[in-house]
Amino acid sequence: MPQYLTPGVYVEELLAGTRPIEGVGTNVAAFVGALDNADAPTGVPTAVNNWTQYTNLFASEGPSSALTLAVHGFFLNGGQRCYVLNVGPGGSLTGTPSKPGISALEHIDEIAIVGAPGFTDAASYDAVLSHCELMKDRVAVLDAPAAVGDLNDLTKPATASSSSSSAAASSSGDAGEAADGGAESPPAAATPRRGSSGGGAAPRQSEWGAVYFPWIRVTDPLTGKIVDAPPSGHVAGVWARTDGSRGVHKAPANETVRGALDLTYPLTPSEQGLLNTSGINAIRNINGSIKIWGARTLAGSASEWRYLPVRRLFAFAEESIQQGTGWVVFEPNDRTLWNAIRRDIRAFLRRLWRDGALFGATEREAFFVKCDEETNPQEDIDAGIVTALVGMAPVKPAEFIVFKVSQYAAGGAGGEEAQ
Repeated sequence: MPQYLTPGVYVEELLAGTRPIEGVGTNVAAFVGALDNADAPTGVPTAVNNWTQYTNLFASEGPSSALTLAVHGFFLNGGQRCYVLNVGPGGSLTGTPSKPGISALEHIDEIAIVGAPGFTDAASYDAVLSHCELMKDRVAVLDAPAAVGDLNDLTKPATASSSSSSAAASSSGDAGEAADGGAESPPAAATPRRGSSGGGAAPRQSEWGAVYFPWIRVTDPLTGKIVDAPPSGHVAGVWARTDGSRGVHKAPANETVRGALDLTYPLTPSEQGLLNTSGINAIRNINGSIKIWGARTLAGSASEWRYLPVRRLFAFAEESIQQGTGWVVFEPNDRTLWNAIRRDIRAFLRRLWRDGALFGATEREAFFVKCDEETNPQEDIDAGIVTALVGMAPVKPAEFIVFKVSQYAAGGAGGEEAQ
């Protein structure tokens, strides 16, 4: 409290009104891979803001690696900023004491998308998903294997034995080089075959990841040749582009994949139906345009987190609220504080609702914030805990469009009068 000892006029500034909660970024990606370039930074996440900066730091002469193709596809599709983590030749995503792996990304808060282009073995899948599950502020974008023996393999999680063959090819990180083979024409399509044996080829279930199939054919930015590329970098760019133009609540689907010239395997609608129920997002040729045609996570069709935009919206809201309410720590835990918490969070959610991220005709239908005596009993107050309960009604993508059409007898009953 100020002391007034000398007669006079005193002017004091008082804090009033809401403390705005700013939304965190959702379009910064991180790519982990292996490069043979001895001059490239190794083991340290490096921020890259454009393709030219990447080539100056990482790219070398010769066919592009999977990591290089992914970063090029990210910027081509609308990405503006990413981190590149080179684990070095023969490196792994889990890392070693001398060569840090994906854990090196843990101290970077702005990352919201994580990919490991070309790594399609069970251990790599688990490393990326475990990292995102630990951080809870980022979502993994994963590549399905370049070639699978049977489409049914993509409906079952991979195991160490079933993915041993793909691990050897993936660990080098040179998917583009292997696909190119030095030829001017693209390689034969990686066509799934019937009657294969062995385990599955898909990542394990997780609400913090999404996987895409098949691989795409692109132009190698370093050689100009047509090569097969893992789609994760291009897909991450589409995520970033959609976030910027529509918002994180918009499903990054029905969007054209820039730079994709063809697919290694053209899926039919019935084949996509098989994969969609297992959370495998398809990339398809729709009316002559290569588009992402799925927006599901790996959580499973029965999970409330099965839709990618819902998972990413809640991650965005949770981190925004966490960072925007830091001023609450060590404040007196009383009704004044509870009212301020409700006011600030409601103002943030109100903006989300007006942007179309929350479902409901009114604020009451779209969200609620409860912070009062009921959520803060005396025993919690004595323990130094303040609790606010927040509920949101997210919008969900219109995945299945159904028009029911029937014959209509002119002048008959049952039909709505034309306006």
